[in-house]
Amino acid sequence: MDFLDIHSHKSAQKHDETSIQSLSLTSDIFLAMPKTRPISIGLHPWYAILENLEMQLKYLSVLAKQPNVKLIGECGLDKLKGESLDNQIIIFEKQIAIAEHLQKPIIIHCVKAFAELIEMKEQLKVKVPMIIHGFNKSEEMGKQLLGKGFLLSFGASLLKPNSGVTNLIQQIDDFFLETDDSEVPIKEVYLAAANLKKCAVDDLKARIFCQLEPHYQSGF
Repeated sequence: MDFLDIHSHKSAQKHDETSIQSLSLTSDIFLAMPKTRPISIGLHPWYAILENLEMQLKYLSVLAKQPNVKLIGECGLDKLKGESLDNQIIIFEKQIAIAEHLQKPIIIHCVKAFAELIEMKEQLKVKVPMIIHGFNKSEEMGKQLLGKGFLLSFGASLLKPNSGVTNLIQQIDDFFLETDDSEVPIKEVYLAAANLKKCAVDDLKARIFCQLEPHYQSGF
């Protein structure tokens, strides 16, 4: 079984890796979207502009229907970069609606806006999985998000000893692993997680694939 990389800005580098490559509709790359390898597409809060939203949503609505598009995003909220938070909420809400319609999970970028993120999930009654990528905040914040029904994805931060992330992952069973834009191979992230969970790497692979596979008829 492959190593599933839930969020990467690179395509799979080895034959035993399945990377869900993240593409942004704010770049020209969507004009030549791959038709086979698994990807996620969305409007990143750093680059999405409200005045372009209508056109971008038309593209997203069409392209997101492709079988190899496994997730919507990354999308979300960022108080440090991008449009005003009010505008980001409008843009994010539209993408949530697409994800709900297509029944595809959402991969979320969130910076200093977790309270607003939780509020949106509760108000919109979002049913599809909402996965917060690159989670590296406190153990307390992680537990709060899990309690609200979010899923977490961990990356290279797992290789740092005695962090809140390493404590948190030892206490939970449902999570994802990723490389994002790190140069750390996904295999090393899995090895670190398996060591923390005191389980075999193959068992961890199977558990992570099983969390996502039910959402797709076409598989990976």
